[in-house]
Amino acid sequence: MRGRSDGGQKKRLIASLCVVAIFLCFLYVYYGSSNHGAAALEYGSRSLRKLGSSYLGGDDDTDGKQYDSSTKFGLDKGEEDIVPKTFPVCDGRHSELIPCLDRHLIYQMRLKLDLSVMEHYERHCPPPERRYNCLIPPPPGYKIPIKWPQSRDEVWKANIPHTHLAHEKSDQNWMVVKGEKIVFPGGGTHFHYGADKYIASIANMLNFSHNNLNDEGRIRTVLDVGCGVASFGAYLLSSDIIAMSLAPNDVHQNQIQFALERGIPAYLGVLGTKRLPYPSRSFELAHCSRCRIDWLQRDGILLLELDRLLRPGGYFAYSSPEAYAQDEEDLRIWREMSALVERMCWRIAAKRNQTVIWQKPLTNDCYMEREPGTKPPLCRSDDDPDAVWGVAMEACITPYSDHHQKAKGSGLAPWPARLTSPPPRLADFGYSSEMFEKDTETWRHRVGSYWDLLSPKIEADTVRNLMDMKANLGSFAAALKSKNVWVMNVVPEDGPNTLKVIYDRGLIGTTHNWCEAFSTYPRTYDLLHAWTVFSDIEKKGCSGEDLLLEMDRILRPSGFVIIRDKQPVIDFIKKYLSALHWEAVATADAGADSDNEGDVVFIVQKKLWLTSESLRNSE
Repeated sequence: MRGRSDGGQKKRLIASLCVVAIFLCFLYVYYGSSNHGAAALEYGSRSLRKLGSSYLGGDDDTDGKQYDSSTKFGLDKGEEDIVPKTFPVCDGRHSELIPCLDRHLIYQMRLKLDLSVMEHYERHCPPPERRYNCLIPPPPGYKIPIKWPQSRDEVWKANIPHTHLAHEKSDQNWMVVKGEKIVFPGGGTHFHYGADKYIASIANMLNFSHNNLNDEGRIRTVLDVGCGVASFGAYLLSSDIIAMSLAPNDVHQNQIQFALERGIPAYLGVLGTKRLPYPSRSFELAHCSRCRIDWLQRDGILLLELDRLLRPGGYFAYSSPEAYAQDEEDLRIWREMSALVERMCWRIAAKRNQTVIWQKPLTNDCYMEREPGTKPPLCRSDDDPDAVWGVAMEACITPYSDHHQKAKGSGLAPWPARLTSPPPRLADFGYSSEMFEKDTETWRHRVGSYWDLLSPKIEADTVRNLMDMKANLGSFAAALKSKNVWVMNVVPEDGPNTLKVIYDRGLIGTTHNWCEAFSTYPRTYDLLHAWTVFSDIEKKGCSGEDLLLEMDRILRPSGFVIIRDKQPVIDFIKKYLSALHWEAVATADAGADSDNEGDVVFIVQKKLWLTSESLRNSE
């Protein structure tokens, strides 16, 4: 009996070894083949770049086999060996990754930030060794976004699977979940019955004709602070007013992501310790509806930042309990805030029910008449009010230039004439009216050529959210006025600060350094225009590959990229098309109006690709 038992054990052992061997062979074949095209559609923690694995709390087990991510455009004969055939796909947990606004990074790097002044909501970019080298996947069940103008009122729930705000703000009509869609009734914290009625009431308070807040074209650019899902900005668009809707990536989940999915201009930002990335005198009106900002903190520094951004005679519409409540704490805040704005020379333009509207002075006269030593003081004469990239806020009043003092206002034409009228601040760059007009005409011709090249691929509603990655004077955006689109005009932080000219034209934009990630959620722009952006970052020693991954991150599936650059840049990008799941749409010579001989226009489209999990969820 014992002998037969031993023989059975031996047979079972041999069978087990065979099973293990077959399993190992299967793993070898499976993972060996996954190094080819299929690997691009698999995701998991293994698809992160090794040198960034600790970003997820893993080990920094670099094995010395990574390729150099700072690939240059002057390529050697062995270039095929260093260009990857595929990019891995990031873990599905990172489908909403914003690299420079990632709280996980803050925790892991143990950054010592002052939460009381919102430093944790400001930009903190990962160092090179912690950057991702993978494609951001869409969430499970992702669909091509609903087109504008229908998107103003509804989006696919699968694209932004967050319903927290629908429950938290259910009594305020921010958003409602209806089947596969999230619907936006147009409500807000202080305008439950609709942003359109609220906007009309503000215009009525200011005695504007026909209760139209644009005041016959005098109000065009608006800053909405703590914007929620941006319904205020959404309903301003029909009045020919464009708002920069601003909110942080905070506990009110994905506000800005909802805004951009809807097709409404918006930006992730916070009134913290750094200046907002906009020049002085950019907005005719600032707005805060229960934005929960402590305007009295640090000697009124946040209110003084709004003051820097407002044009001469600009308004601040403030809807909050302090403006109408009668309890002791609200009354105290109202008294202190009233005293602060009086010292800032603001006056009450109107006050009704829950809303007060203050107006900024037209000239420096009131500032000069204040008692010596009055706080807040005027800013130093050597302070540049237009320097914004990484510049700390100061608790001081930005006085007007001699030109604005004499003009007693901004000197801007009403909208839409201001779009093509040479603005006064052109002189800050030594540009003449003739140069401005020539630039406007040049880009009108270029944009016409772009649309001809795109015409087989686009209809009137194909694109909505556009970005000009190097906007110069904003003429690319100006040429698109007749299209049903809006443009985020981006001005490099180290070049001429032409963003103030862009705002003077009645357009919006921001300052940025393209060696870093942009402050937006993934999949938020339909079209990116990159005019010599790759050539510019190469001069800085930054990675063209990283820029391609960043552009892919912020580009919507089926969206377009227009690259206008030198031929080596185009050749470089072509090598990455399959890795990015992009396809070429058109190539053309830049033409006689090119800035540099040999420039090429190259247009690509991002394909819609889904991970295996997304496919399962969409079936």
